[in-house]
Amino acid sequence: MHRDEFVQQLWLDYVHAHPDIGALRLWPLSSSAEYLTLVTLNYGPFSAHNLMGQLSHMGYQSIAHYAMADKGLLIYLLAPNDGGSCLILAELQLGTLCKMPRDALAHLVMQSHPQDCKGHNLLCRGRPWPMPTWTLYLQLQQAHPLAAWIAVMGPRLHHAGFDCTVLGNCLGTLDGQLAKIGMPGLKEAHNGVFSLSPLVEHCFYPAMPQRVVFSDGDEHRLCLGGLALTQKQLEAGEERIAQILLPSHARCEVA
Repeated sequence: MHRDEFVQQLWLDYVHAHPDIGALRLWPLSSSAEYLTLVTLNYGPFSAHNLMGQLSHMGYQSIAHYAMADKGLLIYLLAPNDGGSCLILAELQLGTLCKMPRDALAHLVMQSHPQDCKGHNLLCRGRPWPMPTWTLYLQLQQAHPLAAWIAVMGPRLHHAGFDCTVLGNCLGTLDGQLAKIGMPGLKEAHNGVFSLSPLVEHCFYPAMPQRVVFSDGDEHRLCLGGLALTQKQLEAGEERIAQILLPSHARCEVA
């Protein structure tokens, strides 16, 4: 699979899961995201170790590695060689969960069909294992919100982040426009996945709640991902937003 096809499949899967985001017309449809945040877990074919090899074949180069022990995450920043959207691959470490949620999530993942565990499109083909029960979802949500998200969504694009400068408007203007159409932002130092650097002004917009059918047939409305808008602080320098998005104290070197 070529990189353009991979990004297109990621985007199509993303807007299918979040039609409200796909319907936005506040900036040109041709605008590329500054970064795409993908969430996975350190288990078998879904681990970052296995995915990185496939992503490198599509021209992505690992340029930074982060550890967020308080969130149970290892995070890899990958950049293409043509200036396109960066990838932020966030890997949930199962070992940071308590025994019950860890074993329950692992048992769910182990039920994946072998055909859904290979190929370049692991990150854009949906959830490869059975849907959890609502009770299990609540237990995972209490243990770690991303564990619950992964159980329902699978390894996938969590949110796209756009650079307001590229979109041609400041964050304040776009924030007001999104608020008017019913997508109020969360101006926090967190976006549902990782903490953020003070060098970047950032706002996260949760997607509209969608109806989700759980394995016992019961339905619940959940917000599963969203959209981020970013712009640099004046002191940020010349680096891309994706390169300064995460806090510098979380950056680590890999031997």
